[in-house]
Amino acid sequence: MHQEKITILFVISANKTNQKGLCPLNCRITLNKERKQFTTGLFVNPNYWENKLQKVNAQDANYKFINAQIEQIQIKINNIALVFQLQGADCTLDNIYNKYIGVEIKKKEYVLSYYKKYLSKIKKLVGLEIKDNTYNKFVYVGNHLEAFLKWKFKKVDYPLEELSLQFLDDFDYYLKTEKKQEQITINKTIQRLRKPIKQAISEGYLDRDPFILHKSKTVRKTVIFLTTEELKTLEEAVVQQKRLSTIQDLFIFCCYTGLAYNEMSNLEKQNIQIGFDDVNWIQMKREKTQRQISIPILPKAQEIIDKYSNANNLVFPSISNQKFNSYLKEIADITGIEKRLTHHIARKTFASTVLLFNDVPMEIVSELLGHSNMVITQESYGKVVQKKVSEAMKNLKDKLK
Repeated sequence: MHQEKITILFVISANKTNQKGLCPLNCRITLNKERKQFTTGLFVNPNYWENKLQKVNAQDANYKFINAQIEQIQIKINNIALVFQLQGADCTLDNIYNKYIGVEIKKKEYVLSYYKKYLSKIKKLVGLEIKDNTYNKFVYVGNHLEAFLKWKFKKVDYPLEELSLQFLDDFDYYLKTEKKQEQITINKTIQRLRKPIKQAISEGYLDRDPFILHKSKTVRKTVIFLTTEELKTLEEAVVQQKRLSTIQDLFIFCCYTGLAYNEMSNLEKQNIQIGFDDVNWIQMKREKTQRQISIPILPKAQEIIDKYSNANNLVFPSISNQKFNSYLKEIADITGIEKRLTHHIARKTFASTVLLFNDVPMEIVSELLGHSNMVITQESYGKVVQKKVSEAMKNLKDKLK
């Protein structure tokens, strides 16, 4: 074990002599060429102070008491430094001084270790405040973080206090080049990593946010949805196989309601209620945001609900998301739709073709989709609105010819 050499020196402040002719006695600690000086609370007569011997001579009436106090201070500081070094703790001047005056010293924390503690905390919230799949996403981030530390630093962990914006930039680069993640996934990963870092700040492990200047890289994502013609083709297509015709109906239902997969598969009869306008409405919480959504049921969606009405509490038959999307590929081949169909395209079709292309205002679209704020809707569907404006202007030009 390497022991750092610590030097303890006592010095008087001759320029601060009080009315009794006594000077305050200070203690100066030196460690690794760094110094820290503080007052001991002792006062000595400068005429009786032996600097080389580091004690008061016998001419001072209180020399025994003062010298005993000096010795106790030396012993206490040396013991503190020795314990730090034996325990492998962070032996710094500030930590030695804080321990000397009785201030609690927080243990040096590391980013991966702290992240795992954060995981343990949120795991207890599964089923109470968060979903199991949400917790699993944080687990994946932890796995990526652990692999990144080995890849970049050849270490199993990294000090929290040494985190910087460069750390996050390097993590971004690692996820892109080594894990082949898309930027939108990387942005989510970094967003989840920042949550425990903010908690570390509140607990005093960090005095500032090392990632405060980080800006998520913009992702230009094209919204893929069925056009009016494609939706009509899908609706009119005659699909012979029962398993495929069921998925065809459920997909069309979601094109007219905007329900996500989990909401569609968990839709119960009690979620369908008659509204103030004597029309059936879907009343339920969005699983992703836990926000209440209210969607008036359009005639096409009502037809499909009536078709699958049975004695079960669930409105539709149960099927996994994986099978749902697999069957959609077969349906796309049968109908000649060249787009790669997934369940999520139904939600995009509802927002774009069914709502926005029929002049439903953006704020109502946002409400029906259950978005947490309008910005999300605008970022996703702003270009769809521009396309609608472009088509309207084109029609206007034709009329003005």
